[in-house]
Amino acid sequence: MFRRVLVANRGEIACRVMATCRRLGIHSIAVHSEADRHARHVRLADEAHLVGPAPASESYLDIDRVLDAARRSGAEAVHPGYGFLSENTEFAAACEAAGIVFIGPSADAIRRMGLKHEAKALAESAGVPVVPGYHGADASPERLAREAERVGYPVLVKAVAGGGGKGMRVVRNRGELAEAIETAAGEARASFRDGRILLERFVERPRHIEVQVFGDQHGAHVHLFERECSIQRRYQKIIEESPSPFVTPELRERMTDAALRVAAAVGYVNAGTVEFVVGEDRGFYFLEMNTRLQVEHPVTEAVTGQDLVEWQLRIAAGEALPLEQERIEPRGHAVEARLYSEDPQRGFLPSTGRIAHFAFPPEDAGWRVDRGVEDGDLVSVHYDPMIAKVIASDGNRQAAVSRLRQALARTAVIGPRTNLALLRRIVAHPDFEAGSMDTGYLDRQLGAFLSDPPRPGPAVLLAAADYALRSMAEAAREASSPDSPWGRGDAWQVAGLGQVTLGLATPGFRRLRVRRVDEELELAGEDGESVRACVTDAEHDIVEVRGEDLQAEVVRVGFGPRLLVSDAHTHEIELVHPWPFEQVADEAETHPTSPLPGRVISLAISEGQRVEAGTRLAVVEGMKMQHVLRAARAGRVIRVLVSEGDLIEAETVICEIGAD
Repeated sequence: MFRRVLVANRGEIACRVMATCRRLGIHSIAVHSEADRHARHVRLADEAHLVGPAPASESYLDIDRVLDAARRSGAEAVHPGYGFLSENTEFAAACEAAGIVFIGPSADAIRRMGLKHEAKALAESAGVPVVPGYHGADASPERLAREAERVGYPVLVKAVAGGGGKGMRVVRNRGELAEAIETAAGEARASFRDGRILLERFVERPRHIEVQVFGDQHGAHVHLFERECSIQRRYQKIIEESPSPFVTPELRERMTDAALRVAAAVGYVNAGTVEFVVGEDRGFYFLEMNTRLQVEHPVTEAVTGQDLVEWQLRIAAGEALPLEQERIEPRGHAVEARLYSEDPQRGFLPSTGRIAHFAFPPEDAGWRVDRGVEDGDLVSVHYDPMIAKVIASDGNRQAAVSRLRQALARTAVIGPRTNLALLRRIVAHPDFEAGSMDTGYLDRQLGAFLSDPPRPGPAVLLAAADYALRSMAEAAREASSPDSPWGRGDAWQVAGLGQVTLGLATPGFRRLRVRRVDEELELAGEDGESVRACVTDAEHDIVEVRGEDLQAEVVRVGFGPRLLVSDAHTHEIELVHPWPFEQVADEAETHPTSPLPGRVISLAISEGQRVEAGTRLAVVEGMKMQHVLRAARAGRVIRVLVSEGDLIEAETVICEIGAD
């Protein structure tokens, strides 16, 4: 076994790999950019080395700098995690040339399976069905347009070297093709340094099901069953589970056999995932092979009881597969939810900033949280917005889903916006409970999932009011003597017990009057309606609300003026001034702004140019995604306020549009 391993990655996967290294007594070595100097993976490592400035292309993707860190640190092996250099042929070959073990497959296997057109040809030669499409060398716009007509719309535009939903677009008619090719190629160049494009027929209402495989250096291959990854938004996986609720025993046998044939055909070594698209008729087609550890590997670990990172390390060190196929038995069910720092209400734009508080329930045998951040950490514009994963497992799917709901209800991020509310709604939805969601389901139903939650009920408001009074009492105690009646947070007055007026943004503004009466809390709205109940802390973040006509248990997580209270729904509440004033905003249509921080990679306008509503103004790239900014009104460009290549913050004005 290795003594010193360098982890060529960041975030939660670097932390995850280091956890196994620590358990096995392996010295872990981190690399980091200047932006990540104080990141969690750096704090967890036994030693750390700076590899460059914030942009990934100048640090985490710089092969020479990463290898130099490996040499200087005396690393015997490099674990690439996922993303960055994990599927980079040049990096795997460079490690081998430097005498450092690359913990993954050979450079040749990465190349053959990383290029989707070659991977499909290999799968076909192994007798595995593939989706019809075009993956020829001529990727000119004219040739792709002809091939799209031949394949038939809708088609899927995919980057040859893509992955993680980047460089992928569905095109439903000829008019959408040119822009889809341009943006997909641009994302692929930014993320993978390879802008080549292929086409596939788009299978309507498909399932995304993948098989975890392993191979050792002695020619043996095994599978660790399948994962369902159909809960996606624009090809980015959000929730994964194992086993798939859609797969029958007969289909499982055929798919795992096909996956092993693909692995054997390429002489695969270490961890890999063979991905399939599965139609409503349960016909399946080879999609691609990911030559690395997957983001969703924890659900496989939960149902098999195996540490897949340990498997990777042992196989890379030359050991045989830890288990033979007949000894790998799945038990129970596991579900994983990906926590992203993004704002679903603003088109899922990345949300950056410092995490004031990251709350989650104590981990046990039924759930775990793989995370790359802690309180006080900064979520940067430079990297992928996924900050953590919540994984729940139990004896069957119903119990595992229920456990995940509980875990998500007790998880909160105070700071940047996240997709937590969306995750909670998905796992509570009857269609998810029935296991009937396909890869396009979420995009089709997104409006319903993002609709405003019901107004908070009495139990939620009482829990929030109790938190507000406790916060006020704590602030008063810090400002005065603990024995002073002025330090009490129960509305005590010289003339007797009075009321406190609270302002709650739920997100709609609510003004409430609250006071403590003996052991109970009395809450009254401006309409005169009132409710009284006893509010007490139970286990961890559970709050019990008990009154004459009210018996409820809610989850409450708070930090400063912000809190989340969950009953059947999760309500985000902020303590605000009870007497706010209105502000008038400038008209956004005349001063279009960037919705996210990033780099202006192209400008499509100039001063004096006339634009129509929907005209393309600029493209901003942030967190590895490209966002097209369009005019909201017709008019003439008076001023252009940014230039190509500029690094800009969110809400930066791009231009001024006046009347024509």
